[in-house]
Amino acid sequence: MDTGWRYRLASVGGVAALVGLAVMLANNGTVQAAASAVPVLGRLPVDPPAGAEFVIEVALTAAVVAGAFVPLYKPRPRRILDIVALAHKRTFVAVFALATIGYFDYTYKVPRLTLVLITPLLLLVLPAWFVWLRRPEARSERAIVVGDDLTEISRVTRIAREMDLTLLGYLFPTRTEPPRQGPAGGVDESENIASVADGGIELDDGVEQIGGLSRLEDVLVTHDVDTVILAFGETDRAEFFGALDACYEHGVAAKAHRDTADAVLLAEDDPETLVDIDIEPWDVQDHILKRAFDVAFSGIGLIGLSPIILAIAAAIKLDDGGSILYQQERTAVFGETFDVYKFRSMVEDAESATGVKISDEDEGGIDPRVTRVGRVLRQTHLDEIPQLWAVFSGKMSVVGPRPERPEIDADIQHGVDDWPKRWFVKPGLTGLAQINDVTGKEPDQKIRYDLQYIKRQSFNVDMKIVMRQIWKVLVDAAAIVTGKQE
Repeated sequence: MDTGWRYRLASVGGVAALVGLAVMLANNGTVQAAASAVPVLGRLPVDPPAGAEFVIEVALTAAVVAGAFVPLYKPRPRRILDIVALAHKRTFVAVFALATIGYFDYTYKVPRLTLVLITPLLLLVLPAWFVWLRRPEARSERAIVVGDDLTEISRVTRIAREMDLTLLGYLFPTRTEPPRQGPAGGVDESENIASVADGGIELDDGVEQIGGLSRLEDVLVTHDVDTVILAFGETDRAEFFGALDACYEHGVAAKAHRDTADAVLLAEDDPETLVDIDIEPWDVQDHILKRAFDVAFSGIGLIGLSPIILAIAAAIKLDDGGSILYQQERTAVFGETFDVYKFRSMVEDAESATGVKISDEDEGGIDPRVTRVGRVLRQTHLDEIPQLWAVFSGKMSVVGPRPERPEIDADIQHGVDDWPKRWFVKPGLTGLAQINDVTGKEPDQKIRYDLQYIKRQSFNVDMKIVMRQIWKVLVDAAAIVTGKQE
């Protein structure tokens, strides 16, 4: 990404030029005649300005829109979807400001038909312009190394230099001196490649420490970083996935040495020694469709199922008088946690004696902790309804790997090497494992289904999984009604 004044001049100039072109197109007589043929727009006067009036209209519109886009002129890393969303917000701010100016002062008024016509044009071209400014070939490939192993940091630093990356420095846990003990208790090789300098550690090749791991997000912004190279001794540590989460939030590319990338999703057909980590597997258009579907599905579900929600709440209260909902912590993207709510299907404080464990019902047994109402809720999956709010708020998706409890995740992770790869996509209400009746009691099978979904994921695949899940719920409900459930 271009940085400094060059980026600012390009972004401001591009906005002004695109706005000017949009106003010129909207004031074209042929365009306005065609627009007036639309019943709603036909009621607006067709009166393209000319001469000084047209110049004032172009200048006013360009100035207002350019002013509204000030937050986007700072060259800082952002995800493409965040750029699009922010550009749309600023466009609506500018259009509202133009409409307000026209309402109070006719002299500098932008005609209503012109304002209506330029709005969709600006919503399309302005986000595209800022996305284009972040295109890979326009980036300076400013990179930092982030890790907790000096030997690994030194190795990837040498490789990064051969790839012509501009290394700004590296982040390392803040210590007074480099670690001296290796994994086997001997002298660590890092003792030979680093020295303490100016309060930080400097590698022999001149790359300096620019902070601790806790400063990663600040460094990404202040140094306009394009690429983060991960150099951790253990890839299952919280710091490793925390660094990936920061890269995801700021739209920064992530790389790792191929030998240490066993816990991440890799971009396909990557021949390099430093491989690209596929932080955001979804394409932009599929991501937008997926999020739109999540909002629509959860919103309609919460409203449409409100009578059933009230009935379930009453049934739980009448059954044992306890709480209606219960809260659980679950693992989200990159190992972070979030709270989900479900209708309570077990006795109060069910885990006080047993601790955190997978229910015996997941492997076909009978769990004595499940209440009478809870058994029906579980068989019909109605206990999951409150999780629609997590989908609506963006913490979950309708389709994705089912989130596990952090304690269970930690246990499974030690026995299933690929388990952390599930954390690269947003967790969901249902997924391939669920529609194939595979639960957390079978982690080896579950991870195969989850990875298969991640590789095949698309909006069409999501729709097929949703239809399969709805059909399963209807079949289970019919079995209860007819008394034929197992």
